[in-house]
Amino acid sequence: MPGNLEPLDLGIQIPYHFRCPISLDLMSDPVTISTGQTYDRTSIDSWIAMGNTTCPVTRVPLSDFTLIPNHTLRRLIQEWCVANRSNGVERIPTPKQPADPISVRSLLSQASAISGTHVSVRSRAAAIRRLRGLARDSEKNRVLIAGHNAREILVRILFADVDAGRETSSSELVSESLALLVILHMTETECETISSDSGRVGFMTRLLFDSSIEIRVNAAALIEMVLTGSKSMDLKLIISGSDSIFEGVLELLKNPISSRRALKIGIKALFALCLVKQTRHLAISAGAPGILIDRLAVDFDRCDTERGLATVELLCRLPEGCAAFGEHALTVPLMVKTILRVSDRATEYAAGALLALCTAEERCRDEAAAAGLVTQLLLLVQSDCTERAKRKAQMLLKLLRDSWPDDSLANSDDFGRSEVAPF
Repeated sequence: MPGNLEPLDLGIQIPYHFRCPISLDLMSDPVTISTGQTYDRTSIDSWIAMGNTTCPVTRVPLSDFTLIPNHTLRRLIQEWCVANRSNGVERIPTPKQPADPISVRSLLSQASAISGTHVSVRSRAAAIRRLRGLARDSEKNRVLIAGHNAREILVRILFADVDAGRETSSSELVSESLALLVILHMTETECETISSDSGRVGFMTRLLFDSSIEIRVNAAALIEMVLTGSKSMDLKLIISGSDSIFEGVLELLKNPISSRRALKIGIKALFALCLVKQTRHLAISAGAPGILIDRLAVDFDRCDTERGLATVELLCRLPEGCAAFGEHALTVPLMVKTILRVSDRATEYAAGALLALCTAEERCRDEAAAAGLVTQLLLLVQSDCTERAKRKAQMLLKLLRDSWPDDSLANSDDFGRSEVAPF
């Protein structure tokens, strides 16, 4: 019910025919099935999704599974809600209608038409924009659109000029196809088809420097999707093996007016790039350490903080990474502050980064001790945290007490840290 209304407590009697026969709640999106019975869309969708093929009320087999909106009943329900507003009843919003296969096929056909014939570039972009609006409405719409070969069509549109050897693309078509593609997600095969083509990879990288911030953000989202979707390390290397791809992704994090979405996608893309061990040095040379610490200090939510700290730990596995992070005045105090503050994951990554930093430089050990690390570690080993976090805390305590030698295992991927894996 709207507003979690409890009708018995308020003494309001909901008309019988306004209730869904399945949930017995006030219907917000009444639909009629082939037997003539009306249900709330969510309830009957769940009933059918469970494999049921009969009408819940009559038990008559369904001749088809088409759900027809009952607009008249919905308007009556809305009028009843308005009439009972003084009793705390909220008016149900007019629901967005789900996409239908015929409309989806028509829009995809319009989008994939050859420009300059009977369909203009603007018309094609408008069709993709309409599909994007439908995809945003619900997961069911996204499944329907993807089921009509939409991803293959969008990839073909996005990389049309690159595949044809042309230098320029229609920014409107690129913008719309890219924005819809990152909503739908891609299969492993589709990701590897893109990552195995150096021309397409180069085009995605160039989009990171487009004048449109929306295109830059969606390009980073596509790069992250292709990276995480490709299993082949050789293909991952093709994507992450250039300085400019790191520079483009880091620009999203460095920009002082970056939106929340830009920051979220930027850190996801950077983390995915840094999972490729062989190219982490490119992130360091592009300035990732300083940008990460600046953003971790003020801007990230919990999940993004975890990714940011995981990326810090990954980059600290290189000597030049430790050196770059050590030069930032906020690195050690921020890592110490983060322990026990965010989540178990964040604790593990912060401890792993500190272990590398304190092993690499005596100055970092002094900074950590001055920032109260010993107290934090003693609390950590007595807390209900993960065994990995405790193990790293114990190693840090030993390090601070005995001063491990510079040639310890801190710069190795094999020493006692958590496994940093894709989120």
